[in-house]
Amino acid sequence: MSRISSVFEQLKAQHKTALIPFVTAGDPDPQLTVPILHALAAAGADIIELGVPFSDPMADGPTIQRASERALKHHIGLKDVLALVAEFRKTNTATPIVLMGYANPVEHMGYETFAKNAAAAGVDGVLTVDIPPEESTGVADVFAAHGVDMIFLLSPTTPEARINVVAQKASGFVYYVSLKGVTGSASLDLTEVASHIPAIREHCGLPVGVGFGIRDGETAHAIARFADAVVIGSRIVQEIENSPREKIIENLTNFVRGIRVAIDAK
Repeated sequence: MSRISSVFEQLKAQHKTALIPFVTAGDPDPQLTVPILHALAAAGADIIELGVPFSDPMADGPTIQRASERALKHHIGLKDVLALVAEFRKTNTATPIVLMGYANPVEHMGYETFAKNAAAAGVDGVLTVDIPPEESTGVADVFAAHGVDMIFLLSPTTPEARINVVAQKASGFVYYVSLKGVTGSASLDLTEVASHIPAIREHCGLPVGVGFGIRDGETAHAIARFADAVVIGSRIVQEIENSPREKIIENLTNFVRGIRVAIDAK
């Protein structure tokens, strides 16, 4: 059983919902990334999404785009991201790490080399936004051979036939994009979001994480009532962006702890 699957099994037994925060590797600088990861885990994160900086992100809103720009100023590439994960793993072997990014850096490294290096570094899953399930057969097989889960996005416009395709290819969990648009977009219609989850569960036995547009404890609490995981990205990246460097860890810790309490109060 993968580290991701194990976490979801443990949470299910405890009737709890996973908290998955997102940060970009190298933001605001490489020296702070590993301390941020440890702070997120200590504050109650069950799984951490770590963004791979990319110059042309198609699914990211302005907040996460700026995070990538800050990281790229420090010349953070995929090899550096894997090195940061390996450093995190020296003292944390329990919290799953999911890399989120785009195909180009992975293709440049080579899928086999990337999967091998990612597994060696301690990466548990990969979500590459621009590798659709229909084109993932060879890639998913390579990742699976190295024990790396391949995670796919579902959206409000995903037809049931495509949910079936994702169910056949995905492992770890599936990520439901709760609204039409990029990360950090407008407020959620929680009733509409909840209405899509049963169809996903009907066709896919994996845990369902819900993300995009979750910005506070109230929304996280509502999502936790019907999702297996709550994913928060832009709001956390905003905390990094708006905090003095010396206050980032403290401010992130306080924010994530508040979300953890809200989720557990479902």
